Amino acid sequence: MTDVASPEAVAQSQDVLADIQGLITGLKEGRVLPYLGPGVLSLIPDLPVPASPEVLVGQLTAKATVPHKIRNRLTQAAQFIENFKHRKSVVQLMNEAFAATPTPSPLHLWLAKVAPPMVVESWYDDTLTAAYAQVRPQGDWGQVQGLSQSEHFGTWTAFYDAQSQLVTDAALPASWASLVYRPIGGHQPAGNYLVSDTDYVEVLTEIDIQTPIPMDVQRIREGRSFLFLGCRFNDQLTRTFARQIMKRSSDRHWAVLPEEPTRMEQRFLDEYNVTRIPMPLADVAGLITAA
Repeated sequence: MTDVASPEAVAQSQDVLADIQGLITGLKEGRVLPYLGPGVLSLIPDLPVPASPEVLVGQLTAKATVPHKIRNRLTQAAQFIENFKHRKSVVQLMNEAFAATPTPSPLHLWLAKVAPPMVVESWYDDTLTAAYAQVRPQGDWGQVQGLSQSEHFGTWTAFYDAQSQLVTDAALPASWASLVYRPIGGHQPAGNYLVSDTDYVEVLTEIDIQTPIPMDVQRIREGRSFLFLGCRFNDQLTRTFARQIMKRSSDRHWAVLPEEPTRMEQRFLDEYNVTRIPMPLADVAGLITAA
């Protein structure tokens, strides 16, 4: 016997598809800003880099001895390595973990082609910037990365142009059509990482008053919505960064979240008016890139 979808399920599916079509238009027009989590790497086969905190901490602790009770906790394990070896050891291990550049997925390439005013990328790999370099050789883009206070005390972020050169001007270059915002750092070009407990404590102490968030990011987000792709909100750090980056933006957002939300995730979605799109990321990415 063939299952027949209920009228309610059909209506919900139609609403979701309408939402996605509206989001695609919003992305093209710059009204919707993509916010990428490590889950977007699931779109890439034969991935050469860790795609989750769990996999990353496994790689770190395979090369550095840490107490058993924190072996599965990324920030605590990184802090232990930093305390008992050196900050340079943490950076070296992170550089090794993300040394390879994944082949950009069609979604990464599509985003680089569309070049939204800003893309938030909350993982350490170089996939998106590689897509920008491939699609936009004219170099009309740049990135800004969060900095560890252990290495750059008093300086919260660093801007780099498309040639990976440090930008020291106070204002965002007018020639940049798109900004890649990497709030927890990234592998290229300088191995900047927020990964240890201390890194996050320093940022979280100031993030409520927006100090670690660049003024250009604050300006670009005004009145715009975010589309979360490959993100989970079942961790306090993830929720805190998303909440603070969303501050003073639009009052409506979306998240592709095929998994049933946890209690804390649902609370976050409800509190910040984030509409859940309960479809597999690969399906949504296919609809976006076909547009």
